[in-house]
This record gives sequence, structure tokens and C-alpha cells, in this order.
Amino acid sequence: MNEQEWTNWGNRILNEAYDPSVEPALKKFEINLTTDHFIRLRKTYQQGKQEYFSFKISRFSGLDYKPGTANTDTIELKTLTDDIIYQTFEDPAGDLDSMATEWDIPVKKLSSKRLDSLKEALTFLKGTNP
Repeated sequence: MNEQEWTNWGNRILNEAYDPSVEPALKKFEINLTTDHFIRLRKTYQQGKQEYFSFKISRFSGLDYKPGTANTDTIELKTLTDDIIYQTFEDPAGDLDSMATEWDIPVKKLSSKRLDSLKEALTFLKGTNP
């Protein structure tokens, strides 16, 4: 597959696998693997608070799968250093702007084949850093 096909495939897996049911107050979410090689997630809650996560694929260092409940597991994306941006907006407790090296994403049960395919897509895109 070429770069665009891997990007499309990665987007498909992330969007089909993301499990918003773990956060009942979540109003909507947008998760994207972009053509400029970023993974971005924006979550909007019923009260208006927003959370934003983002990192450049060139900083990707690994992906782990952590079993969870009967319906939901977690994929943990890892970066080389504090490369994951985490921000909150419209938060009554105050807005945050921080960095992290790990990002846990709740997902519906994933087959090992699909998980390996997501790893392969991210690894390929890391190697084609624009």
C-alpha cells in the first residue's frame, strides 16, 4: 500500500475501534490520522468542555494493547519523549496545556490481526515522515 492508503486504513481502524461509551458525558468525538502524519483526537462533552490530544507520527515509538472490561480495551500509544499534546478548553476547573509520552485510547475489542495492521500503518507512516 502507498502512503494515502495506509493513512486511510489507519483512520478506518481508529474510527471503527474508538469506544466513546466509556465516557457517558461525551457529546461527540473526532479522531483523525492526518495526511501530514498527526494523530488527533478532539472530545466535546455535554457541558461544553473539550479535550484535545495530538502527536506527530514521526515521534511514535510503540503501541500496546491492554485488556479491559468485557466490551472495552485500551490501546496505549507511546512516543519518544513528551511529544503528545494534551489540552483542555472550556473546563470549569481551568484549562490545561501539557505534554505526555503515553496516550491511552479506549477501544472496542480488536482482533490481533487488526491491531497488528494498525501498528504496521503507523510504522510505515513514521518512515515516510514528510
